[in-house]
Amino acid sequence: MKNILTLVLFVSWNIISAQTHMNDSIFLKNLIWDHASPQLKIILQHPDSFHYQLIYTRIDRDKMNKPYFFNYYYHVDRNIYFNPASTVKMPLAFLALEKINQLKKYGVNKYTPMLTDSAYSGQTVVLKDTSAENKLPSIAQYIRKIFLISDNDAYNRLYEFLGQQYINDRLWQMGYKDIRITRRFVPMNDDQNRHTNPIRFMENGNLLYLQPPAYNDHPFDFSKKILIGKAHYDFKDSLIQSPMDFTEHNNLPLKDLQQILQSALFPGSVSSKQRFGLTADDYAFLYQYMSEYPAESKYPHYDTTEYFKSYTKFFMFKSGRSPVPLNIRIFNKPGWSYGFLTDAAYIVDFKNKIEFMLSGVIYVNSDGILNDDKYDYDEIGYPFFKEVGNIIYEYEMERKRNYRPNFKNLQLNYN
Repeated sequence: MKNILTLVLFVSWNIISAQTHMNDSIFLKNLIWDHASPQLKIILQHPDSFHYQLIYTRIDRDKMNKPYFFNYYYHVDRNIYFNPASTVKMPLAFLALEKINQLKKYGVNKYTPMLTDSAYSGQTVVLKDTSAENKLPSIAQYIRKIFLISDNDAYNRLYEFLGQQYINDRLWQMGYKDIRITRRFVPMNDDQNRHTNPIRFMENGNLLYLQPPAYNDHPFDFSKKILIGKAHYDFKDSLIQSPMDFTEHNNLPLKDLQQILQSALFPGSVSSKQRFGLTADDYAFLYQYMSEYPAESKYPHYDTTEYFKSYTKFFMFKSGRSPVPLNIRIFNKPGWSYGFLTDAAYIVDFKNKIEFMLSGVIYVNSDGILNDDKYDYDEIGYPFFKEVGNIIYEYEMERKRNYRPNFKNLQLNYN
């Protein structure tokens, strides 16, 4: 409780944002408040300190098992910036599968060995992957690692395969005009992030396809300043007594994150413009690794004392490494960085035949200093996700449905 009160006293934002939330759903607000613990109520009372946003997506099925979606919002505002951290890995995974399908005429697919070369300052070479069964890197192996443990290097390699310009042009084309993907997750300046590596796809020592290095010469709109915190550490570990500048960082509004997740799980529920160019095999592959636990993976293999079962499952379970029941699976992508925690999830209970989507973000940084690795994740952030997730789950358990969902396509073999 002390940490929450400390954070409430420090308002760390320096962004001008709307004071009203036009998308607020009275239903969702009342549902959470009516069941909130005293600790959660303190958070809910101070949106200007915690900058939380929540989207609950109710799913109803008809007699043909067709899903219908109803979104409820609480403090959702795309004009309020949060650092999306690893959630940006999800659209890049989908884009990488889409792009690799365009290379089929060269005999290339998601399992083809992909060798990354270097052609510009700061770039690094990748010729092997010891986590893979064949010890070689591939699009498939990178995507596995992204969803299993949110691997940063895997994201960097997909970023390089796609190229900065392709990523943004394609997402904007799909209607996500506010998304901005500008950087790898490794120290690089703007110029270095605009350049991406040459890549070779090989099979048994033979070159199938060579992708030349790329450069994005399209400008981004950085006219809106985004300053957060009261102080920060720079890349030299020096404490700077001024807010941290996020103006040129990645941006992914929560509404867009939720819609991108829905488009992959339920492609028929969105317009053709918002669908990724994926095959039935791609979807099955994604569903496997979006819901699989690190302990269930052989290649890559993980130390489960570090990568525990709920390592990437914030809603309902992350706090205190809570056990996850066998009847529940969560298809999701979380992110955590700079005091921001974010998750977009589709939660399924196979035993009780319930399903729903839940997306959220919260900012927990009581000292107001960024890049010091001292955030209130365990004390405030994870308990927030766990409690909100369980409130919605308990509501779904009691909610009446005309037709129970059929989860046949999601009952996967994790052995």
